Amino acid sequence: MSSPAPKSPEQSDKSKKYDRQLRLWGDHGQKLVENSKVCLINATALGTEILKSLVLPGIGSFTIVDGEKITEEDLGSNFFLENDSLGMSRAQVATQSLLELNPDVRGDYIDESPEHVMSHTQDFFSNFSVVVATALPEKVLIPLSRHLWDSNVPLVVCRSIGFLGYIRLQIKEHTVIEGHPDNENPDLRLDKPWPALKEHLDSINVATLDPKARSHVPPIIIVPCQKPERRKTFLRRMIRESPIPDESGVKVLEENFEEAIHYVNTCVSPIRIPPNVQAILDDDSCFAFLGHVLALRELVQAEEALPVRGSLPDMAADTETSSGTGGAGVQEGFANSEDLGMTEDAISENEVKLVCKHASELHVIRGKCIADEYQHTNLDLSSYLEDPDSLMFYYVILRGLERFISEFNTYPGQLDDHVEPDVLKLKSIIGKLMSEWSCSHQLRDERVHEVCRYGGCGIALGFSDFGWLCSSRGY
Repeated sequence: MSSPAPKSPEQSDKSKKYDRQLRLWGDHGQKLVENSKVCLINATALGTEILKSLVLPGIGSFTIVDGEKITEEDLGSNFFLENDSLGMSRAQVATQSLLELNPDVRGDYIDESPEHVMSHTQDFFSNFSVVVATALPEKVLIPLSRHLWDSNVPLVVCRSIGFLGYIRLQIKEHTVIEGHPDNENPDLRLDKPWPALKEHLDSINVATLDPKARSHVPPIIIVPCQKPERRKTFLRRMIRESPIPDESGVKVLEENFEEAIHYVNTCVSPIRIPPNVQAILDDDSCFAFLGHVLALRELVQAEEALPVRGSLPDMAADTETSSGTGGAGVQEGFANSEDLGMTEDAISENEVKLVCKHASELHVIRGKCIADEYQHTNLDLSSYLEDPDSLMFYYVILRGLERFISEFNTYPGQLDDHVEPDVLKLKSIIGKLMSEWSCSHQLRDERVHEVCRYGGCGIALGFSDFGWLCSSRGY
């Protein structure tokens, strides 16, 4: 057998560099990351930390939109900004520092406020894979949210103040193909084998094999030979009683027969389509999955089952007797777009194989527009605020904080001698919000005072799991 050709130096270097994330989301996921374009609004400590966690995995490019100059407060919290950059463009300095982290990434900046960019370049933010916005006031967040929702561009909204922080994701549809379930039973189709598998199973008669050959028969072949439509307890007993006595008259249960008893629990089950997948197949409005859904729907109607996953568990068997159980199933189960009435370029071959392998894990997550929530006057929060274990009061306070910033163009308590007056102002704004929501609950004064005492200061938070955002319209 010839040895595989060595990988090129470029591929090897890249695999070494991104080894950990390739193990997480594979080559196809990394490709989506490398093709992504990320926009960061405001290079705050939180914003640059988030972008750092995207630059390191190798996003394609990023653009920072920030019209602010670097202040002493920035230097105290943002380690991407150095002392000699005081008074310089925050977007420019942050971009230069972030580009040093990964030479594979391209970066640019716009030294203008997001309001100015939105008013002068209408479709600017529509050109990105995802927009990450930090420290945005409500008057800017609402039109941005509406614009990106209409453009079908994911928006991530974050804010950090003191020891409080929140993150919001706005996305119409997020499709999940590789769900990485904690427990996944082998997909062996023993109750309804496809023709090639049935032919292979029928060609092996375990009872007539000599003891040496019996010990190499794959467990999944032993199970169907015992009539899998019967009760599982009956099957286990039949398998335990099946060994042939050796020369001394002792029956020894081989390792593969022990495994067959185990597989009775996980493999001898009727084929069912999971509810989450059936809901997707029945949903004609699932636009993000439309091509995949049309293909799967036709396949399920013809086969009355999802495609074969195409993987085998580790088994006590030799290669010769187990090879026929897996390869044929993959060829039968993997559909292609041409066979299902799709155009050749509708779905790539790699996408077809990926969807077939993870067909039982498909999910669609649908979100809501943040602008609709902010402009909605009938939020029902009473039940949450009455629960002593609920943290919903922080949502109310942070909504009040955003409105405070929009009205006064500053954070409450940012000046030492304004803490107490700003507490009263923030309480008044929160009271108006509660009135708009028809909620009579009163927040405790110390909770409002806590936010004012922060004075707008925040800490750099690390969101190391932001890589998936780059592929939010993929896998």
